[in-house]
Amino acid sequence: MSNIIKAFMNIVDNPIVKLVDYYNEKNRVNNMGKALEVFIQDAFANTINETDEQKRLEKFQEIYSYQGNQNNPPDLMLKNSDAIEVKKLQSKNSAIALNSSYPKAKLYANSPMITKTCKECEDWEKKDIIYAIGYTNDNSLKSLWLVYGDCFCATEEIYERIKNTISSGIKTIADVEFTPTKELGKVKKVDPLGITDLQIRGMWHIENPNKTFNYIYEFDESKDFQLIALMKKEKYESLSLNDRENLESLNGVQVKDIKIKSPNNPVKLMETKLLVLKK
Repeated sequence: MSNIIKAFMNIVDNPIVKLVDYYNEKNRVNNMGKALEVFIQDAFANTINETDEQKRLEKFQEIYSYQGNQNNPPDLMLKNSDAIEVKKLQSKNSAIALNSSYPKAKLYANSPMITKTCKECEDWEKKDIIYAIGYTNDNSLKSLWLVYGDCFCATEEIYERIKNTISSGIKTIADVEFTPTKELGKVKKVDPLGITDLQIRGMWHIENPNKTFNYIYEFDESKDFQLIALMKKEKYESLSLNDRENLESLNGVQVKDIKIKSPNNPVKLMETKLLVLKK
């Protein structure tokens, strides 16, 4: 079974930053956004250097239970393990666009924002979610964060409260017909003829980790590539001891005990592990 430590070590062993060039040679992708997604998929499956496409696909079937896309999150789900959402940034300080899906500390099988196929791909109710956030320029991957949602995002009730309050406010508008949807809702029959509808959807954004966690990690402009992973200490210690020992023995990799602000109550500190590679 794959995990974030295995993926981290696979990237350490294969720090490919010219992603488009690398995957274009293999006739897989020709743009940076898709190349980043494929790189993350290969990193967790340990198929970065696999040249036999059939073997690569068979490994994906072994490792993953679900693969989504921009309209059907999450991007990937590891069998009996974590979900993965991939995001690309072209500025190290720009916010992450999440569109109609608010930030997630965990992924729940009863979420209305995921497909029936995702809900039924394995027997599950809740998954930890990893945000894989790559900062790129036109040609290169400059940094990659692998950060767990429960270190980064508040619990769903925080976002649901805002969403529900907006929907409730819309219902108070006189002489309109409100229809609940997966998003914020739809107002029907806006005009006197009753022929105009208004679809209301959220456009959620969240600050990227380079800004959110600048009090524990400072982006190093002098490096060509930076790989950073952040997770709760209890999550790290739940992973394979052999994987942890292998990681901690790698030259150039730093494994630090760090306390971060709780996403739900910033005056409370959480014990976490920060993994760093700079090249």
